[in-house]
Amino acid sequence: MNLIKTSFIPNQMKRVLCFLLTIFILIFWSSCRKDFDFAPSTGSLGFSKDTIYLDTVFTNIGSSTYNLKVYNRSDDDISIPTVRLGQGQASNYRLNVDGLPGKEFQNVELLANDSLFIFVETTADIQTLAQNSLEFLYTDAIEFDSGTNLQKVELVTLIKDAIFIYPNRDATTEVIETLVFDVDGDGTPDETTLQGRFLEDDELTFTNEKPYVIYGYAAVDEGDVLTIDPGARVHFHANSGLLITNNASLKINGEISEDQDLLENEVIFEGDRLEPLFAEVPGQWGTIWLFNGSVDNDINYATIKNGTIGILSEGNQDAVNNKLTIKNSQIYNSSNFGILGRATSISGENVVINNSGQSAFAGTFGGKYNFTHCTIANYWNSSFRQFPSVLLNNFIIDENNMENGNHLDEANFNNCIIYGNDNPEIILDQTSNSSFDFNFKFTNCLIRFQDSNNTFAGPNYDTNNPAIYENCIFNGNPDFNLPFENDLRIGDDSAANEQGNPLFLIATDILGTTRTSPPDLGAFQHVTFDEDN
Repeated sequence: MNLIKTSFIPNQMKRVLCFLLTIFILIFWSSCRKDFDFAPSTGSLGFSKDTIYLDTVFTNIGSSTYNLKVYNRSDDDISIPTVRLGQGQASNYRLNVDGLPGKEFQNVELLANDSLFIFVETTADIQTLAQNSLEFLYTDAIEFDSGTNLQKVELVTLIKDAIFIYPNRDATTEVIETLVFDVDGDGTPDETTLQGRFLEDDELTFTNEKPYVIYGYAAVDEGDVLTIDPGARVHFHANSGLLITNNASLKINGEISEDQDLLENEVIFEGDRLEPLFAEVPGQWGTIWLFNGSVDNDINYATIKNGTIGILSEGNQDAVNNKLTIKNSQIYNSSNFGILGRATSISGENVVINNSGQSAFAGTFGGKYNFTHCTIANYWNSSFRQFPSVLLNNFIIDENNMENGNHLDEANFNNCIIYGNDNPEIILDQTSNSSFDFNFKFTNCLIRFQDSNNTFAGPNYDTNNPAIYENCIFNGNPDFNLPFENDLRIGDDSAANEQGNPLFLIATDILGTTRTSPPDLGAFQHVTFDEDN
């Protein structure tokens, strides 16, 4: 018992002595430490850039946030007397300095050999800055210190004027207006959850004078026609698009410019974020929705990019005129489908589709489809893709898990290229109910389809049957220029060169170049690429 007490006391004393020693060292260090002494800056700050370009924004729409890094490369702790915007509180720029928002800051401290972040944003009204201007270069500067120590970082933003189309918001409830129209075709208006409004009579022509910015769905009412002039630019906010309702029509009248390499008179549809970071981002907006009952929709020389579904066409497969006729147009970067048809009728010539999260073209639940001299490709690499470039089926699965069929009256692909970075790039999914037609044919097409493991059995995949695969080339190299960058021009070594059927010849390609006879397959006449490419 005594031995235990004797051995315990020294150990306890050791712990006490160690604790007291630690306290003594901390007190000694604290008494020796000098407070930081911040000297005034001397105008020798360093910056990560001397000018911040905030890219292009629409009037009254906020920009992205940009950053500037400020360096103190000296061995002294310094205090910057002022950090401010040159235009002061009147500036349309906004700053955030080390987490604090404002437009002017006093005595900003910066340790030796350290740095701080400044974040910059802007929102500007072009009518206030430069009335009646279509665009205005708005500038300011971030000023550090003053007098002989003054340093500046310039701020530059291009502000573009635009025509804004957006739904109304109830002043009391703040509920945003939703569309009401005949959804089920029974003649009775139905309430929908789609935010948007119908275009007024004076809004049914989109010109090229100013870009259009659309919030929600801009809808075309029954009997109306939306006409879009050459060179028009249409920008959509998130979850927005065009909706063409029963007995209404869409007419997109783009043109090719005199310089055939520049489609400056085409009509462009894309998102409303103009910064380069968003230039190729899929899924920024909704779709161009050709609703069941819309008629005689024509698209010529258009680029449709960065949507969820480029074009969604529903119903009217037995219409006298095709529900959609699309020519000389490009659809890129769709997070789901480039063109999605549901029991509808579509005719396409000189169409290019690429980079879709599911299929570039899907003709579903039957319908009637004819594509000539089209390049339907899919080089999607943003995520897993489960569908091919071209998907055809003639049925849907209803809410009771029952298979409902419909006739695929025809699906003809003539002088086309169907390719991509997956294999195979065609799927022909026919209902088990043989009473529903499933008519298709590929004539003089270059197709990526290699079934080494005999996974795709059945007569639809009999590539030796000329009744459905006439003069087709399988798995030849299309020699696309830069397919992952949406440049699907074909080169001198393309397997598609001069392999077309002259009976389906379209005289010029999508760029206005005269085709040879026999013609090249796809939407482009082949070219010789620069060595740099």
